[in-house]
Amino acid sequence: MMFEGDGQAWLGIDLGTQSVRALLVTGDGRVLGAGTVPLAGRRDGVRHEQDPGEWWEAVCVASGAALTGRSRLRLGGLAVCGTSGTVLLTDGAGHPLTPAVMYDDGRAVAEAARVGMQTSWALPKALWLLEAYGGGLVTHQPDVITARLTGRGTVPTDSSHALKTGYDVEREDWPSQLAYLGDVLPEVVRPGTRLGEVCGAAADATGIPVGTPVIAGMTDGCAAQIASGALYEGSWNSVLGTTLVLKGASARPVRDSAGVVYNHRAPDGSWLPGGASSVGAGALPAGADPAEMDRLAIEYEPSGVLAYPLTSPGERFPFLAPDATAFTLGTPASEADGWAAVLQGVAFTERLCLDYLHHLGAPIDGPLTFTGGAARSAYWNQLRADILGRPARVPEQIEPALGMAVLAAHSEMGASLADTADRMVRIRTVLEPRQSRTARFVEPYARLVDELENRGWLPTPIATHTRTRLNQETPNS
Repeated sequence: MMFEGDGQAWLGIDLGTQSVRALLVTGDGRVLGAGTVPLAGRRDGVRHEQDPGEWWEAVCVASGAALTGRSRLRLGGLAVCGTSGTVLLTDGAGHPLTPAVMYDDGRAVAEAARVGMQTSWALPKALWLLEAYGGGLVTHQPDVITARLTGRGTVPTDSSHALKTGYDVEREDWPSQLAYLGDVLPEVVRPGTRLGEVCGAAADATGIPVGTPVIAGMTDGCAAQIASGALYEGSWNSVLGTTLVLKGASARPVRDSAGVVYNHRAPDGSWLPGGASSVGAGALPAGADPAEMDRLAIEYEPSGVLAYPLTSPGERFPFLAPDATAFTLGTPASEADGWAAVLQGVAFTERLCLDYLHHLGAPIDGPLTFTGGAARSAYWNQLRADILGRPARVPEQIEPALGMAVLAAHSEMGASLADTADRMVRIRTVLEPRQSRTARFVEPYARLVDELENRGWLPTPIATHTRTRLNQETPNS
């Protein structure tokens, strides 16, 4: 196997909500090139769409930028990730028939109720599209790109993206309940499967060499987990961006009758349980200088107010409450106090997510890693470690695109995904919780748990379990 100094590199492509990102990475984790192109979406109330044609145009520019000046480099392969729950309809030649309905589009309410899923999942959206447009092939976001790269009309989708379209990742088949849809659902393969090679037309458009292997990817959340190196049992990656996503590693699925936690399947057949909350950095006030506000927020530990900072109505994790709304108890003493309350509220919810996972019996005692755009804030990282009361690692690179480069290298080189990540993921910082600060946040965290329970959103058994853990972990309790 060749991982270092062999003139070979790997390309990861991330189709995000706001941009397309391409990252060129060596086998020992050095970033050789990067490209980012913004994406425009169309929002109108609960409607959120993107133009699939813009994805391809952005991939061409971003990939070209990442590869600029690297003509002599051997590209070992590439993989693509996308937003989980984003779907569209295409024809048999792979041409889009509809706009892409994004993961947070809220129009498929009736369809979600009919199939017993959250509106953020892909199947309700696919059913809505089929009814609204009259037919087509259900296609996931990365499939549009891998089809163009390989020059094939259609390509298999990966089981990670297919999960929220109803694919049974344990049986590795579409369930019988979806048989009535016929052949509109795609063929599915495990992540890490070779889908084909870059064709001549795609090479001309992107700068990616002809013949480069194209590997089936995973969702952006799973890609970020791979980029964090959180692939050994009991390890978790907390992805904090617009919203908060926790992804872990387990030898077996984590069972959750409430459907709050779901399980992706790793390329080796092990499990990647996780959930997505609607709190996150998207709740921070627009227009503020984050660095300056972080500097001022240190004077408010804890804040004088208690915030539950949902970015949009409804909560998905650590409890399911479609009617949940953001709230702030009290009046902030200043703009900085309000800023601090949001930072702390997200971290309280993050702690509640881990308490819920413990309630389910999930292994949570391994390393915790912070990734996502908010991990650029050194202050917020330390605050989260303090509130969680546990160490946390921050990698040099926090991009899902890195995870796709790792997945491509794993697929083509033959080493395990965890071993490949060990070689390619570089840890920048290890944060230790400061016990004195952890103690400061016990009371407001307990108060948030009480408030969520009193509002009828957080089930009492979970609230009780959380309080029991808090009492056990708090000195002199």
